[in-house]
Amino acid sequence: MTLSDLKVTQHKPTPTKEQVDKHSNWIVLFPIGANGKTFPYGELLLQRRKRLSKGESDTTPIVTDLPNAGGSHVAYACIEADIASFALLTLARKLVAAHKKYKPVSIAVCCAGFTPKQKQRLAEAIVAAAAAAGAELPAFKQKKEKEKRLQELFLYGVKVADGFRRSLAEAEGNALARYLSMLPPNKLTPADYLKKVKALAKENGWKLDFYGIAELKKKKAGAFLAVAQGSPTDDAGIVRLRYNPGKAGHKPKVTLVGKGICYDTGGTSLKPPKYMFGMHEDMQGSAVALGTLLALTKLKVRYPVECWLALAMNHIGPKAYVPNDVIVAADGTSIEVVNTDAEGRMVLADTLTLASKEKPRLIIDYATLTGACVYSVGTAYSGVFTNKEELIPRLIKTGQDSGERVWPFPLDEDYDKGLESEIADVKQCAQEGNADHILAARFLQRFVKNNVPWIHVDLSSSSCKGGLAHIPTDTTGFGVRYTLNLLLDKKII
Repeated sequence: MTLSDLKVTQHKPTPTKEQVDKHSNWIVLFPIGANGKTFPYGELLLQRRKRLSKGESDTTPIVTDLPNAGGSHVAYACIEADIASFALLTLARKLVAAHKKYKPVSIAVCCAGFTPKQKQRLAEAIVAAAAAAGAELPAFKQKKEKEKRLQELFLYGVKVADGFRRSLAEAEGNALARYLSMLPPNKLTPADYLKKVKALAKENGWKLDFYGIAELKKKKAGAFLAVAQGSPTDDAGIVRLRYNPGKAGHKPKVTLVGKGICYDTGGTSLKPPKYMFGMHEDMQGSAVALGTLLALTKLKVRYPVECWLALAMNHIGPKAYVPNDVIVAADGTSIEVVNTDAEGRMVLADTLTLASKEKPRLIIDYATLTGACVYSVGTAYSGVFTNKEELIPRLIKTGQDSGERVWPFPLDEDYDKGLESEIADVKQCAQEGNADHILAARFLQRFVKNNVPWIHVDLSSSSCKGGLAHIPTDTTGFGVRYTLNLLLDKKII
């Protein structure tokens, strides 16, 4: 998915009957209680809805054909104008999906009977859903289906100056995150990942540094190296990417950090087969960080952004680290290993140490970190933590407004009792007990230096059966849309 893959054509006036008849596929939204006169055939559509729906509050999309020469296919619904963002994006996904069987190259859209501002919001959700549905994703079947791709949206009754440029940039970033996350583990080793990142860096003008095993030994990054040592190939390392818009200076204003475990066996604390399947997506945090950097670059934000990716495999083998090992992280902290399946916090510890030395105004890290977060909020929300408690209301509001919802968890000091070690400065995790997502965040927080404001996103919604909000795939790429809203709308930095 690139910015030019989906063309968005805007027509400020509402469509005439002749224009409606010209298009074979339509998406139409009406406000609840509308009389239908704001859209040709609107009264007929609302009569059919009254017959087919379960009531006035039913927002289930209805699909019907118009009685015109072309038999235009219409997917439509009636909604409250202030419908919540998550519900709106979910509806938009369903409206777009309703046209899939027709294999359209274009879809016309009309939000009939709303105010101009409301129309912009509703249309943006449909643009986001259409762009997400059109993303090219990995496929390795010998017999590939030849499928017509949606090429253009015609928006009637709405006019946005930038042509929904941000929505398309966001979709491109999300598509990158999903594409990388879906690649099989033999197609995305750390070495493969680095090649892809180098190509993206060249294409987008990012400066790239790669700290491989030799460099990390010099930096005494023992936490990262403990995880990497079990791999038969020395291809693990930390990638540092820098976007710098000209005269903006070199110090990063925001730093994105991502967990990039390309496959997680659990290491010596081996996962059972049920929980090992799908662990090629344990690098989705890094993919979200990278996708966010791509979206910010496409939007040409005016401040420097850094992106740090911790790329490794968590293998089992004779050289793999084991419980009761004591290792020393890059900042000198000694860590008692309890469970080698808690490898994400190990690679992030040294990555956060290195990233925070640059003293950015904000660090956001993304990680598919803990099952405890999934148990706590399920897969429709992600967990969020911060060392600046005053940010919590904005973090919640960002989730509500973006449709990528989060819920905050506490970071009180007394949780550190669960990480007390008799032999080292800290335990990697607790042997027993609950709240592992909170203990993991407390562990990570000690590696954020210089009092840098820090947000940790535990991606419990990285995989959601049937899709989430406007994303139609189980792999969601959650976080790109959330971060753009946080940075560009909430102006958190």
